[in-house]
Amino acid sequence: MPRIEDRREGEDFLKSLGFPTIDVHDTFTHFDFTKPGRRVLLIGPMGSGKTEFAARVWRDAAIAQKKSGVVKSLTSTGDLDRRNVFFIRSEIDSSRFTEYPEDALCYRNGYVRCGENIARIRDSFGLEQVIRDNPHVGTFIIDEASFFDERLAYVVRNHSLEKGCMFIFPTLILNFRKDIFNSTARLMLDIATDVIPLTAYCEHRDCMDSAFYTYRYYQVDGVECPALYFDPLIVVGGDREKDGSLEPNYAARCDRHHYLPGKEYTFFTLKPLGLEAGAGNPGPLVKEIRALKENIVDSQLYSNIRMRYADGPDGERYMNSLKPGYIAEKALCYLFCEQNLIGEAMLQKIVLDLGLDTSYMEKTLYDNKHPVSFDQGLLF
Repeated sequence: MPRIEDRREGEDFLKSLGFPTIDVHDTFTHFDFTKPGRRVLLIGPMGSGKTEFAARVWRDAAIAQKKSGVVKSLTSTGDLDRRNVFFIRSEIDSSRFTEYPEDALCYRNGYVRCGENIARIRDSFGLEQVIRDNPHVGTFIIDEASFFDERLAYVVRNHSLEKGCMFIFPTLILNFRKDIFNSTARLMLDIATDVIPLTAYCEHRDCMDSAFYTYRYYQVDGVECPALYFDPLIVVGGDREKDGSLEPNYAARCDRHHYLPGKEYTFFTLKPLGLEAGAGNPGPLVKEIRALKENIVDSQLYSNIRMRYADGPDGERYMNSLKPGYIAEKALCYLFCEQNLIGEAMLQKIVLDLGLDTSYMEKTLYDNKHPVSFDQGLLF
């Protein structure tokens, strides 16, 4: 795999200065705009500095643009120059960083202004339009590429090979479940020429280990409540600390402090109930969803988590995962839009018969690209 830094060069330089034999780490150096066609993945948990790294690339490009025509010949392929950088975000991410200017490339500790070289797109067709509209741009930074459709990976690969464009992707490869985020993330790994992994301190108060994972939790009555495994894959919200059950919070965590209750329940109980319902017997699923809504202590989820975690060192924390609301709604969304085990007609009937929160479900399903409008008339 191509590398951005050269460890050997750094070692030789330090030896020339008379340093003794010590551990020499990779050089943290300026970004290289001379190599055409690179597809660079910046991966790591939320808070690891992916977008901040992208901002550093932007600043390096501004310095490189002041160089002579000799440098331009090294950074250009045809009419495009890889020192010309364009920043792209998803339209669904518009609620983050609302306190910053519209043309800002924002990260948690600041921002840089991009002027006209910034756009929000909905899908890979939007990316193609941006590329057509900016023929002199040689480097495109696409934030959270995993939020886009799979076709994006092939658009990127073709333009990088045919035109020499460079693409940089500050993106989550793993979701809060520690799984590959989605099929787009898998394809991004397949087409990458460079991967730069970033970490953060584990944000658990008693830990200083490196964090590779993004942990999702809800803050309910001042209590940290780990998200259940079947929590919606995508939850669109602002980049701020939230209280309540509607929007989660995120933290970088090491493996030891990444709590993920409900995985065993999802595969041993919830999915089999969905399969049985899809085969024509929805009764057992309806019974479980009713328990999740009306009295969670009667649910198989409660029994599973209590049996598996209650007596362990983090038992109370795991039991807190049952405190947030909308658990019944989340279970149905998971079966419908991620597993395709129940159809829309059955979803509508269960939701309306049990009086589930249709506003929450409509927003969740829309954000996860399976829009449904709940209508009483559909039942008659």
